[in-house]
Amino acid sequence: MFTSVDDVSARLAETGYLASPAVATTVFLADRLGKPLLVEGPAGVGKTELAKAVAQVAGARLVRLQCYEGVDESRALYEWNHAKQLLRISAGREESWDETRTDIFSEEFLLPRPLLTAIRGDEPTVLLIDETDKADVEMEGLLLEVLSDFQITVPELGTVAATRRPFVVLTSNAGRELSEALRRRCLFLHIGFPEEELERRIVRLKVPGLGPALTESVVRVVGALRAMDLRKTPSVAETIDWARTLLALGADTLDGTVVRDSLGVILKHQDDIQKAAAKLDLDAL
Repeated sequence: MFTSVDDVSARLAETGYLASPAVATTVFLADRLGKPLLVEGPAGVGKTELAKAVAQVAGARLVRLQCYEGVDESRALYEWNHAKQLLRISAGREESWDETRTDIFSEEFLLPRPLLTAIRGDEPTVLLIDETDKADVEMEGLLLEVLSDFQITVPELGTVAATRRPFVVLTSNAGRELSEALRRRCLFLHIGFPEEELERRIVRLKVPGLGPALTESVVRVVGALRAMDLRKTPSVAETIDWARTLLALGADTLDGTVVRDSLGVILKHQDDIQKAAAKLDLDAL
């Protein structure tokens, strides 16, 4: 998909995703080596958006598996259309079981889920396995076969191997430690909160109507909030939301009143808001 690290940066920027050199380099290597990419970091720093941007620049189909506690094979791999199978059995009462069984365990009755959909595709595909750390440990065993050999075994139909490997992105908020076996199969990328200059560029790109001085103030205040011991540290997504809020309010400067009235946009817990209001020198903003 990409010819160089600079090509990654330039093409991702065209979609509105400003990649740091580390991000661009790792994406290039994942593409060139054909390795899955494990992206770890706090919520809201652009992990999922990275997969979406890669799919966009590659003209690829994005297939997403959203992980959660209790996700299993039927949600990740495939399941059989039991209602349709029962109708087929009822319609073929005069047939032998061997005849019926051969029919109901065929492609017509198979419901592919994200992993099988991505493996069987013959078009460019980006497979996003989102918030992998929220899935149970048993789910990782299921992923190992997919990420090792890019194939899936359906007992009734046999092994389905990828004819065209998808570009795989796994994301994790580090809610739990992923297994070493899973990590070995991936290239690793940590995306943290961006440097001030990069965050200013992101705000200018996403909220072009915000003035330079106000953009500077927004990034500076968010940086001060991140230095505090908060329950939920504001992410890049909250920075952008706050910038859009200030633009909607018609604010020209970031004074104490504006900050107090809009802290709920960037902080999501009342005790965080109280702590920020007490520690920030709002009148000096």
